[in-house]
Amino acid sequence: MSGGQTEGAAAMSADTWTPPTAAQLEQASHNAVPAARTGFDGPFLLRAFLGGTGRANAISSLDPAPDAELEARIPRIEAAYARQGLPARFRSTPLDPPGLTDVLEARGYVADKDSLVMAGPLSFAAQAEGVAALTGPDEDWLSVIATADYQTPARREEKQRAPAMMLHPAAWMLLRVGGRPAATAQVAVEGRLAGFFDVAVHPDFRRQGLARRILAASAAWARQHGADTAWLQVSAGNTPAITLYQMLGLREMYRYRYFLPGRG
Repeated sequence: MSGGQTEGAAAMSADTWTPPTAAQLEQASHNAVPAARTGFDGPFLLRAFLGGTGRANAISSLDPAPDAELEARIPRIEAAYARQGLPARFRSTPLDPPGLTDVLEARGYVADKDSLVMAGPLSFAAQAEGVAALTGPDEDWLSVIATADYQTPARREEKQRAPAMMLHPAAWMLLRVGGRPAATAQVAVEGRLAGFFDVAVHPDFRRQGLARRILAASAAWARQHGADTAWLQVSAGNTPAITLYQMLGLREMYRYRYFLPGRG
């Protein structure tokens, strides 16, 4: 591939870009990270897989309206997850019904750290040498992800099973340097929205700008599939990543956090 921006990429700027809503981003998140088992209890979407990534193994509200049955729902949802051998992990977003976090804290739930949802125009799209768009995560792709400290065997298996479960276009991007797998990203497109996940650089290749290169190539792939907006989720404590994403034109749209059952 040759360097340079993809055609039309520069035309999309912050001045002409229409930000997605929280509801649109939450829907895209659920579609981009599939779960083997899903169900509803009132406004809550229940998702369960192998207990790996939080997004595929958590409860999220899709409607911020008051929920008269809120206090009765929580133990029912907890029982549903217990039958699956999983903890009831609630994902708190701007779509929570009023009082959700108060009810959870009263039941002994503990809040985890904040994560940011960031979005912006796909103006950073560019072709890059040495980047391949895979139809699923192969062993080379997984070998780079395995160097990230948040990976577990359950997460690995969830990633391997994900391609067969996805209904929207997706690619697993792999950047090689000197023939060696050096950086990864996953991109999933739903309409105008392109979600970016699993951005990782092998320790042997860090501080060489590879994260930016593979994000640019991923954005180019997304533009070819009709997207004009990039979005992603990042830990609030990951300052280097947030700085990079801001340099690419993304900004914070909202935050979310998980509430986990307390000990005992």
